[in-house]
Amino acid sequence: MTTKYFVQALEEEFKQQQYGNNPVELYEPIRYLMSLGGKRMRPLMTLMATALFTDDWQKAVKPATAVEVFHNFTLMHDDIMDNAPLRRGKPTVHAKWNNNTAILSGDVMLVQAYELMMYVEDTQLRKALVRFNKTAAEVCEGQQLDMNFETRDNVTEAEYIEMIKLKTSVLLGFALELGGIIGGASEKSCAHLYDMGICIGLGFQLKDDLLDVYGDPEKFGKQVGGDIISNKKTFMLIEAIDKATGQTQQDLNRWLEAKTFDPIEKVNAVRVIYDQLGIRQLAEAKINDYFDKAFDLLNTLKVEEERKATLRAFAEILIDREV
Repeated sequence: MTTKYFVQALEEEFKQQQYGNNPVELYEPIRYLMSLGGKRMRPLMTLMATALFTDDWQKAVKPATAVEVFHNFTLMHDDIMDNAPLRRGKPTVHAKWNNNTAILSGDVMLVQAYELMMYVEDTQLRKALVRFNKTAAEVCEGQQLDMNFETRDNVTEAEYIEMIKLKTSVLLGFALELGGIIGGASEKSCAHLYDMGICIGLGFQLKDDLLDVYGDPEKFGKQVGGDIISNKKTFMLIEAIDKATGQTQQDLNRWLEAKTFDPIEKVNAVRVIYDQLGIRQLAEAKINDYFDKAFDLLNTLKVEEERKATLRAFAEILIDREV
């Protein structure tokens, strides 16, 4: 089974999704946001995980779309909190409409995510919903921690890893675990799938941090150096603050404390500091470690190797991505 079959099944499902019609102002923002596309990596991972254990992977299509609808619900609300003007190169919902509409539309998306999750078979539904509820709460916890970090100067690496685990990784873990549940996998296999998703999510987010500093602007799809400009406490900055001494420490602090500056100059200067401290190599080693753990977990699954091929190839694409 190749990825294109899963992609086609999902796209067909998204085209057929009915989000409601009246009031127009409530449902049109949902159609707008979902039409912007995205990587669809979470629902794809659910389908791929289901196909590890059964040929009847199509029964996971609607629950897989539930994961994507929930993900987009979080994006709609996150954009309000971040006051973000763009999402996937287009105006965010709150910018195109207003905050109140974005809040309400997001609320309806959450309800519809649960509605789609109800397509899990009755014998597996309770387990799926218990895990989904836990994941949904953890994603909110991660977002709150992320906001807390904006006003803190002393965020540690361990705290940052925990935050991105909650904000990003747990939903990837659930996406794979859900596929295992639907596919009838054992408790142990479901746990391994969840842990694999956690590792992929951590590696994915750290790769995002890396690309923000060293990515190709033509490929990355957003402003390179945005995290540096905003002093966002990423793995890169936390490690630099911890390792900088002497003149390098003074230079880094000067840029962190500067109220007025040329953005390009700041990005270039901080990137030089990262180079001096070997931060890129540290990040790459951390990323590779998480992805290696993910592949180790995939290898432990007691299913035929040919069934693992699609998920393995998909994970490899995430490792090598430049966007």
